[in-house]
Amino acid sequence: MIKKILLIALAVLVAIQIPFIYRRYEIGRLADKIAVAQANRTVREDPQYKEYKGIIHAHTSLGGHSTGGFDELIAASNANDLDFVLMTEHYSDQYDTSALTLNGVYGKTLFVGGNEIETADGDRFLMIPGSAESASLRNTPTSAVLDKLHKENRLALITYPEKFKSWNSEFDGDEVFSLHTNFKKANPFTALFDLIWAYPAYPEMTLATYLSRPDVDLIKYDEIASKRRITLFAGTDAHSNIGFHFLGDDAGNKLVSIKLDPYKTIFRLVRVHILLEKDKPLTAQNIVEALKSGHAFIGFDVLGDTDGFSFIARHGDRDHIMGDEASLGSGIMLQASASGTARFVIYKNGEKFFEDSSKSEVGVEAREPGTYRVEVYRDDLGPPFDTMPWIISNPIYVR
Repeated sequence: MIKKILLIALAVLVAIQIPFIYRRYEIGRLADKIAVAQANRTVREDPQYKEYKGIIHAHTSLGGHSTGGFDELIAASNANDLDFVLMTEHYSDQYDTSALTLNGVYGKTLFVGGNEIETADGDRFLMIPGSAESASLRNTPTSAVLDKLHKENRLALITYPEKFKSWNSEFDGDEVFSLHTNFKKANPFTALFDLIWAYPAYPEMTLATYLSRPDVDLIKYDEIASKRRITLFAGTDAHSNIGFHFLGDDAGNKLVSIKLDPYKTIFRLVRVHILLEKDKPLTAQNIVEALKSGHAFIGFDVLGDTDGFSFIARHGDRDHIMGDEASLGSGIMLQASASGTARFVIYKNGEKFFEDSSKSEVGVEAREPGTYRVEVYRDDLGPPFDTMPWIISNPIYVR
C-alpha cells in the first residue's frame, strides 16, 4: 500500500513538472527570437543629442537591506555597458551613506551617490545626489523636504508610489515601474518551478515573463502630468540579496551559494535612457538636469536594446524632444521611431490617442493641447509582451 502511494505521489510530481519543462523550451525560443531581432535592428542616431543608458535605484550592503558589494556592482555595471548608476543607499544615523557609496567613474560607468529617504508624512523619495542630512529628513514634512532639496538642486523622485500620499507636492519624478514591486506580485508556486527549470539557462528571460504593465501607477502619473511637467522613470530597487547558501562564514566563504537577483542579471531587465545635448559631458549634474527636464525614456532592454528610440514634436523646422513644451500654433507632428518593427500607442492625457502596428516609425498630427507620451509594444513576442510595454516615453507637453 505504501509503495503504491509513493508511486502515485511520484507520478503526480513528474506530471507537475511537464508544463514547466515545456515552458523552459518556450522561454528558450523567446530568447532566440529576441537575439535574431537584435541582430537585424537599425539604430538611428540623433544629430543633436547623445543617448546614455543606466540604472536608477540601487543599494549595497553599505545601507543595509542588501548583501551586494561594490566589486559585484561595478563588475555588473561594466558588463552591461551601463553609462551611469544612480545609487540610492538607505540612510544611517551614524554616517553619510551617500558619501561612502560609489561616486565617480569606475571602469566605463559613472556612479552617483544618492539616498532613499522618508519624510514625517510617510512619503518616500530617491534623493539625487544624496546628503549627510538624509537621516534627519524623516522628521520633516514632505513640503519642507522638497523645498530644501530644490534649493540645493537635488532631485526628489517618488519611490513606492502605491504608498505615496502627498500628490499635490512639487516632486520631480515618479517611479511608475519598480522591479521589486513587480516581482512581489509573482505566483510563488509558478516561480518556484521556473527557478528550477528555466532560470538556470535563461535567467533574464525567465524573469521577463513576470513583467507586467504598471496600470495603476501610469494612470496616476498621467493624471498629474496632465496638469504639470513631471518625469516618469523605472527603478530597479536592486539589492542583490535574494537566495540562499549552506555552510558559510562571516568572511563570505560559502560552500553552496545561489543568488537569484545578482546585479548582473537585474541590470539587464530595465534601464532608463537619458538624452544629453552632444556638447554636454556625462556628469552627475547633467544627469540631474536631464531627468528633471524629462529628457528620458524607460527601456525594457531584456526584450531587445531600446537605444535609438525617438519621440519628437516637429513644429516647422524645430524639433521638441521628450520632456519639452511645444507651442501648438497651426499644428504639430508627433513622430516616434524604434530600432525594429513594433506597435506604437500614443496617449493624450492618459487616453489612447493613436495606435499603429508593425512599423518602426509612426507619425500623427496633434491639433489640440495635451500631454502626449508613447508606449511601444513587441506583439511579435506573444503574451505577456502584447500587454507589457517594450518602451515607455516621457511626455511632450503641447500647450
